[in-house]
Amino acid sequence: MWIYEKKLQFPVDVRCADLRLAKALISQYGGPAGELSACLQYLNQRFTMPTGQTKALLTDIGLEDTI
Repeated sequence: MWIYEKKLQFPVDVRCADLRLAKALISQYGGPAGELSACLQYLNQRFTMPTGQTKALLTDIGLEDTI
């Protein structure tokens, strides 16, 4: 088993959407073996998990992987 603590590594404060920054980040993360591909795999796999705790874990891993 594991100890699961839902806590971000850094505090996040999003004030407004910045589309130019989003496009730049996507270009850096893109590609078949890129970070975006890995986080999307985690987020897609969460839908096949049988318990809520494992779904939450994969969701958080996928979201943290984008940071």
